[in-house]
Amino acid sequence: MSDGRVANPDGMTEKCGVVGVSLRDRDAARPLYYSLYALQHRGQESAGVITHDGFQQHTHVEMGLVGDAFDQDDVEGLNGSVGIGHVRYPTAGSVDSSCAQPFSVSFKSGSLGLSHNGNLVNADEIRDELANMGHAFTSDGDTEVIAHDLARNLLEEDLVRAVKRTMERIHGSYSLTIMHDDTVLGVRDPEGNRPLCIGELEDGYILASESAAIDTLDGELVRDVKPGELVVLHKDGTGFDTYQLFDREDTAHCFFEHVYFARPDSVIDEKLVYEVRRELGRQLWSESGVESDVVMPVPDSGRAFASGYAEAAQEEGEDLEFAEGLMKNRYVGRTFIMPTQDERERAVRLKLNPIKSTIEGKTVTIIDDSIVRGTTSTQLIQLLKDVGAEEVHVRIGAPQIIAPCYMGIDMATREELIASDRSTEEIREEIQADSLSYLSIDAVAEALESSRGDLCLGCVTGEYPYDIEGEETDRDVTRPEIDGASPLADD
Repeated sequence: MSDGRVANPDGMTEKCGVVGVSLRDRDAARPLYYSLYALQHRGQESAGVITHDGFQQHTHVEMGLVGDAFDQDDVEGLNGSVGIGHVRYPTAGSVDSSCAQPFSVSFKSGSLGLSHNGNLVNADEIRDELANMGHAFTSDGDTEVIAHDLARNLLEEDLVRAVKRTMERIHGSYSLTIMHDDTVLGVRDPEGNRPLCIGELEDGYILASESAAIDTLDGELVRDVKPGELVVLHKDGTGFDTYQLFDREDTAHCFFEHVYFARPDSVIDEKLVYEVRRELGRQLWSESGVESDVVMPVPDSGRAFASGYAEAAQEEGEDLEFAEGLMKNRYVGRTFIMPTQDERERAVRLKLNPIKSTIEGKTVTIIDDSIVRGTTSTQLIQLLKDVGAEEVHVRIGAPQIIAPCYMGIDMATREELIASDRSTEEIREEIQADSLSYLSIDAVAEALESSRGDLCLGCVTGEYPYDIEGEETDRDVTRPEIDGASPLADD
């Protein structure tokens, strides 16, 4: 519970953010830099940009936040009107500069840069095959696997066919921005698990994980990249071409993008995230509303849920106050050191401070997006009772997380997930809440105006839309066979 964007033993960490631009008459570096700031919530471990000036590729990739990874000289040294960028939080591969992105490779047919949001489940198989064919890998990340496979295919195929051939081999979730020499393209996996959208700027076009990056550049959202679609931006920034390379009967959109990861001001799959969260809050009241004096969000992710919850209650005549009863310290980050259990418990007070007048002598309902391990939830409930709450009810705007995510969210293992082997009542007892309710899967699907079959629900059902070793699937799917085909020329 609580916001996973700070050091948090009970939260989740973001995936990654990708961006690509093609402009008519100005360098791409600064728009890419601003876009990465807009996507900073999706990754805080590294940031990078690759540009191309028509003759050569320019790269700057560093560990840390965007503001730490780039200075003025770095940005000014990235020449060229086309480029791609990336912010990363690792879900596959090490936490070091070898896995920082965009990943770049030079080969006989030119240069290649690649930014990846998502996670492949068959990367090891492809890496082993390519290594046996003479490819040398510098990292243990799956992004380098995609880059090498695409580079190999580009030796024999044109750009579109090479991308399709690579998509036929990789299995898992991915949204990619790619730069082949001075051409920028975007790819979304056939199930559409990770978000990717197209935007129009005053002097060009942009591909980005979220529309908030487009807004930052005063652009207009054109539409989402379709699942299985390849988008190729024109080099002169005048337009783009599209190729529908795969067309699945069902999608597998990650419902947690709307619940937690995306910025509330982003539009993903044609839905404003903030309004989806408010609707999830309304559904939460409908399913499990409880009489209390005040409802408050766990900042920041619970805010829209709590707003919708309170509004739905008030429409039914309930005298329920919406209040900000927990103030967040935004200066406690992932690097905060918590060596002992006592200090880890103290961290909750460092991150969240209660407003006593809002809580003392009242029955309180707190709303958040999830409970992962339960550690922070227990401490937070005790904190509220210590400052005088008579009762603390907990409502969660998502179903119980019972299984890990393999698609690009850094989530706890089954052994660490509090809901993997406990009932709601057992969890309530463990976190010492007066009541606890989660939102149903059907309510999530209704809020997203989607069928369950078009969502990735693996973390809340234990059944996945991809063929993952040792796990159940929720559809008829088989991972590609990687059979060590005849090697092509070395890259």
